[in-house]
Amino acid sequence: MDASEEPLPPVIYTMENKPIVTCAGDQNLFTSVYPTLSQQLPREPMEWRRSYGRAPKMIHLESNFVQFKEELLPKEGNKALLTFPFLHIYWTECCDTEVYKATVKDDLTKWQNVLKAHSSVDWLIVIVENDAKKKNKTNILPRTSIVDKIRNDFCNKQSDRRSLPLFSRCCSSLRMPWCSTTSWTPSSLSMWSTSGPGVSVPPGALDCWVFLSCLEVLQRIEGCCDRAQIDSNIAHTVGLWSYATEKLKSLGYLCGLVSEKGPNSEDLNRTVDLLAGLGAERPETANTAQSPYKKLKEALSSVEAFEKHYLDLSHATIEMYTSIGRIRSAKFVGKDLAEFYMRKKAPQKAEIYLQGALKNYLAEGWALPITHTRKQLAECQKHLGQIENYLQTSSLLASDHHLTEEERKHFCQEILDFASQPSDNPGHKIVLPMQSFAQLRDLHFDPSNAVVHVGGVLCIEITMYSQMPVPVHVEQIVVNVHFSIEKNSYRKTAEWLTKHKTSNGIINFPPETAPFPVSQNSLPALELYEMFERSPSDNSLNTTGIICRNVHMLLRRQESSSSLEMPSGVALEEGAHLLRCSHVTLEPGANQITFRTQAKEPGTYTLRQLCASVGSVWFVLPHIYPIVQYDVYSQEPQLHVEPLADSLLAGIPQKVKFTVTTGHYTIKNGDSLQLSNAEAMLILCQAESRAMVYSNTREQSSDAALRIQSSDKVTSISLPVAPAYHVIEFELEVLSLPSAPALGGESDMLGMAEPHRKHKDKQKTGHCMVTTDHKVSIDCPWSIYSTVIALTFSVPFRTTHALLSSGTRKYVQVCVQNLSELDFQLSDSYLVDTSDSTDLQLVPLNTQSQQPIYSKQSVFFVWELKWTEEPPPSLHCRFSVGFSPASEEQLSISLKPYTYEFKVENFFTLYNVKAEIFPPSGMEYCRTGSLCSLEVLITRLSDLLEVDKDEALTESDEHFSTKLMYEVVDNSSNWAVCGKSCGVISMPVAARATHRVHMEVMPLFAGYLPLPDVRLFKYLPHHSAHSSQLDADSWIENDSLSVDKHGDDQPDSSSLKSRGSVHSACSSEHKGLPMPRLQALPAGQVFNSSSGTQVLVIPSQDDHVLEVSVT
Repeated sequence: MDASEEPLPPVIYTMENKPIVTCAGDQNLFTSVYPTLSQQLPREPMEWRRSYGRAPKMIHLESNFVQFKEELLPKEGNKALLTFPFLHIYWTECCDTEVYKATVKDDLTKWQNVLKAHSSVDWLIVIVENDAKKKNKTNILPRTSIVDKIRNDFCNKQSDRRSLPLFSRCCSSLRMPWCSTTSWTPSSLSMWSTSGPGVSVPPGALDCWVFLSCLEVLQRIEGCCDRAQIDSNIAHTVGLWSYATEKLKSLGYLCGLVSEKGPNSEDLNRTVDLLAGLGAERPETANTAQSPYKKLKEALSSVEAFEKHYLDLSHATIEMYTSIGRIRSAKFVGKDLAEFYMRKKAPQKAEIYLQGALKNYLAEGWALPITHTRKQLAECQKHLGQIENYLQTSSLLASDHHLTEEERKHFCQEILDFASQPSDNPGHKIVLPMQSFAQLRDLHFDPSNAVVHVGGVLCIEITMYSQMPVPVHVEQIVVNVHFSIEKNSYRKTAEWLTKHKTSNGIINFPPETAPFPVSQNSLPALELYEMFERSPSDNSLNTTGIICRNVHMLLRRQESSSSLEMPSGVALEEGAHLLRCSHVTLEPGANQITFRTQAKEPGTYTLRQLCASVGSVWFVLPHIYPIVQYDVYSQEPQLHVEPLADSLLAGIPQKVKFTVTTGHYTIKNGDSLQLSNAEAMLILCQAESRAMVYSNTREQSSDAALRIQSSDKVTSISLPVAPAYHVIEFELEVLSLPSAPALGGESDMLGMAEPHRKHKDKQKTGHCMVTTDHKVSIDCPWSIYSTVIALTFSVPFRTTHALLSSGTRKYVQVCVQNLSELDFQLSDSYLVDTSDSTDLQLVPLNTQSQQPIYSKQSVFFVWELKWTEEPPPSLHCRFSVGFSPASEEQLSISLKPYTYEFKVENFFTLYNVKAEIFPPSGMEYCRTGSLCSLEVLITRLSDLLEVDKDEALTESDEHFSTKLMYEVVDNSSNWAVCGKSCGVISMPVAARATHRVHMEVMPLFAGYLPLPDVRLFKYLPHHSAHSSQLDADSWIENDSLSVDKHGDDQPDSSSLKSRGSVHSACSSEHKGLPMPRLQALPAGQVFNSSSGTQVLVIPSQDDHVLEVSVT
């Protein structure tokens, strides 16, 4: 037989951690059988019956035999697998009943007790006998007596352990003609039999004995069971069929019946020896046509007969394994069939079995069987001439770390040798998956935001991890790029791209998993997320959907299970957009490859495929995931003007930044910006102004001095020369003239007037700065249309005015409040009357010419009004004050002063109101809860003036009079007004005319209490168009206490206008009478001389709780 036809040794995988088996009893006996035991045990397949309904599995087992010691038994709670003894064996060769009773039984009992104390239930008693020892014994019973005694003494209570009594009886009746001096008692067919010391058997004898044993057991089972019972117990008998098939296969290899040329003379001699050793067939099976004896002799008689019997047994075993769901065992038998066909030079028949076994191993994730099966499949594909499949399998094996370095290099060299061969078809390409050749680890963009303008250069650096064991020269690495233009063009503006791209430019790809998929139960869960896309203009919803973010993990696993060993089916995309890098050597491990491309057309470029060519072999990554894109944009020139500060302040120079984005336009010599001058805003020209030119990546390329020319209407700014897709930046100073909006003449109750809107000035509620917009039209060289920009300036000051009175003397107070964050220096404050009245004089009371005003602080200016004749009905005033920033040096230009215009009307004092409270009669001070007298004195200070001529004025024979309404209120709730609180009087319009009003009030608290307020109103007829109806609450007293014990002592003209009268007036509309109307007198016409006066109120003597008002 040729060396190539020698039988292949069975694949034995060395176990790193062997299960521990303890040996007790006769140690000399165990030492004698140990060499044979340690060699033969790993070669015999054993059935592993697994729990939880999983199918049994055939395994090869190695063990670590150690001498039994109690210290080796695990303590309670210790579950360490590596030190746990899984089986305990007691060895004995006792065949004498007396010896057994005297020594062996006691020793067995002690051994059993120690095991029970440590809850060890996995044990085995092995009895070895031989005829040589029997001849020396006189009182010896048959061997079965010792076995039965041991079983009765130690095994009768082990009902929970599995036993095979029927099988033992069947095996005990079998014969071994080659070993006439030794009798054997195999415990099961999954454990091999061991002969006694010094006994040898010819090669193949044990295989013949096991084959006959299996078939005789199966034949006896068939004889005592019907077909239904046999079919229902296939799971228990299929192991015998598989074992018999394996032994027949071993005999075929041994006798040369599997080689392509048939057996040689040595093989024939070996076959004759085996057949002679079988001896004569037993009489009970001599007349049976298909007895195991006849099958074995026929199978060993010729190549054809062996093939027939072996295939019949193999196919029957596969069918039985498949019918009970033990697919892996069926594939294992099929793998033996593939090996048989390969030795018979029939690889086309072997391929289907290897593919089936490999698919099963891939689905269950068995790494070592996958590697071994791929090696067999590669040999099969090479014999069949399946070049593409063979190269794909070779690439998988070259990257398989379960192989030795030499084996990996061999399969890698197979690929390189094929790639270096000249091709008959130059255009033909063999496309293979890249997963086993190299893996894409990460990708880096430069620029990092993956955005580049048309004509710009983009660099893409990828990291490829080569799986090959040797350096591989790659002719070219190509990235196929898909080009697209999105419908929503707004998404491709330079501003949008800058904001929505990653900053670091690094994309990491998930590492490839093991070269085989895991089971479906361990697949990751779906990661579903909602996706919304809105329009940037109005935030309306454009599209919505659901995205699976881990689809690459789910789909790649499913694809690998079906395509790893089959023809790849990977399509090599052809496109106009390619990134290419030529002549690259991929070293084992990580490699950096850099692609450079110049953008030509705006749009989105998506990296789709990664290809590496080695000769005519192309390794392709069909889909690059996560999605990798870069964008190319074509930008229109743009001009952007923005202030450098948070807000521009009016009145002082402010810096404004001009940014010119050239886009696709090239700034030429002579190009300039033409700015139309605004009426109230100046553009300040500075000789030292410079412009900076940057690239799109903010790298400074040049700078140049700005040339600014200004006329009355236009300011021209010459731009420096700049290429396309660059940025020009420069700063200018602008100055907005300061002014406050004009105000009306009416003030509120405190005399403070609020500003009104004027033109396009804006003012928010609260203490916010008034803003003014200045629009500037700019003509750019790249467009025929003008660009209009608006600059908003904030007036740093808020100014209010107030009219102050001291009798008939009048004062105008102007309050300037600094609302900005800067400090200013105020100087040269003026207040003038714009009507140029000669008899009016404004005398300033501020003596300082300069005064600082700090941020968020106020400064007050006061003037006294003096006149020589009758005062005018109104004043038109203009306030102006110079200001400059306090923290800056002397400015190069003079600043305009800040101005504020306002109007003051009805400022002359017409009435003086004086109130006074007196304690009750006989008391020195007012007391809480006691009625006190309130006297109100209303005095006219001037004769008839122009302001008195209204609907309330009446004329009599003696004088003019006007109707007034007074009202006494106490908003601080210190006093309870008793009796009338308001009334209407007829007041003569003459100087020093006086009217007195008396009423009673009651103090509610002790302490120094301010006097109640006294208000005056003009009492107008109902038809007056300029009056407003009095609030109903003003007609009703604000106290709930009515202690009006007696009427007024002096019934004056106001007695009829008491509280009841007023209430009647309010109710007169129920009688069909028109309602009178009231008009509040301006604050400047009424002077309250008792304002600020307080009255001491002492507590009453019977108060248990003292309440004191502190004002």
